[in-house]
Amino acid sequence: MDKVLKIAVFQMDTVWESPAENCRRAAEWIDREAGEADLVVLPEMFATGFSMNPAAIAQEKDGEVVTFMRDLAVRTGKAIIASVAIRDHIRRTEPEEGYFNRLFFFTPDGVWLTYNKRHLFRMGGEHEVYTGGNSRLIVHYKGFRICPMICYDLRFPVFSRNRQDYDVLVYIASWPEARRYAWSTLLRARAIENLAYVIGCNRCGTDPGNTYSGDSAVLDFLGQPIAEAVPAQECMIAATLSLDDLEAFRRRFPAHLDADDFTLIEE
Repeated sequence: MDKVLKIAVFQMDTVWESPAENCRRAAEWIDREAGEADLVVLPEMFATGFSMNPAAIAQEKDGEVVTFMRDLAVRTGKAIIASVAIRDHIRRTEPEEGYFNRLFFFTPDGVWLTYNKRHLFRMGGEHEVYTGGNSRLIVHYKGFRICPMICYDLRFPVFSRNRQDYDVLVYIASWPEARRYAWSTLLRARAIENLAYVIGCNRCGTDPGNTYSGDSAVLDFLGQPIAEAVPAQECMIAATLSLDDLEAFRRRFPAHLDADDFTLIEE
């Protein structure tokens, strides 16, 4: 039997630095629009917007936003991907202290897995106030291998490279309208070169520094859209991914067998 993964992507207009309001709105949208989705995807820093003021907005690693989203995943029976500004002082495999732009994969059984954004957006000063991670995350869920990343990571194909360890590549973002062509183009490139589904969830609306057009999409392994959001409009889009279709294409077109071998040094 074909394994399928039902996706709901929330192109959200984030209320600036208002965690309670953004959590409330995200929950309402999921309850109302996510339907039978197995996995819901929210934009980068959905609870606050892409704020460079972590001292004011950062949560503890198990703070109110994190526990709210964990409980929402349990209540709805859906996995949820989102990132949150986190203050963390106890890490063993990564930098030990600082502020992190941390992605969470919340599962319906109350467990969460995390990924700290590797590439910090230098042009926005993110590298000056947040600490970068050094390893990526692969989640096994509903028979699919999912690799979630954050925004600026999209520009770095080596880090995103499929080492035959994922089927779905996810980017959650606060990607400004001024660079929307790059966003859409690079999403398609990542799908094509990695022979994988790609999910791009970007915010819409405005914050004190930028305007966002969203342009969220779910792409197949050819880079073709399965679902696309209406630009600049808050909405939720749905798609169903087929593992059989992906594996059949990889058998017919096994470009991955000719890929260059390399070792990524994690510092």
